[in-house]
Amino acid sequence: MTAFPATTDLCDAHEPLFDSGELRVLGPGLLAFGARPRFCGTARTIKLFEDNTLLAQAVKEPGGGQVLVVDAGGSTRCAVLGGNLARAAADNGWAGVIVYGAVRDVDEIDGCAVGVRALAVTPRRSIKRGEGQRDLVVHVFGQLVRPGDWVYADRDGVIVCSRQLHG
Repeated sequence: MTAFPATTDLCDAHEPLFDSGELRVLGPGLLAFGARPRFCGTARTIKLFEDNTLLAQAVKEPGGGQVLVVDAGGSTRCAVLGGNLARAAADNGWAGVIVYGAVRDVDEIDGCAVGVRALAVTPRRSIKRGEGQRDLVVHVFGQLVRPGDWVYADRDGVIVCSRQLHG
């Protein structure tokens, strides 16, 4: 995993990028899971609603250290990521998964070498209709995330920038 300064230090060092909208902070209150509390990488995006078919496909593909950002519509009625998909993400080299929605199997997720942020936890699984979209601009936690944006996550929060901020 790529080493990077704390999100607080990145925000301080690049404060002018807030005014231009290049640097954005995802809304507070994200729950943190996974054995990787700090992660960063370029964003890949998915938009879905209570159907994790595309998410399941994505985490089974090579992640190359990227961060999967999932706009699940903020739904907390069912989980779109659980232990099996988190394990697949870790095994396939994803740095992290950010879910604007719910996850489940958090004890299993915590055992996986991937970082996960989510809005909520629920035990109910998602449906599978094969619906959703990939690699488009998504709106999550109050901010737009574009494919290729840089995502940085640590215990202080998650920031997104149109350019790489470290090394």
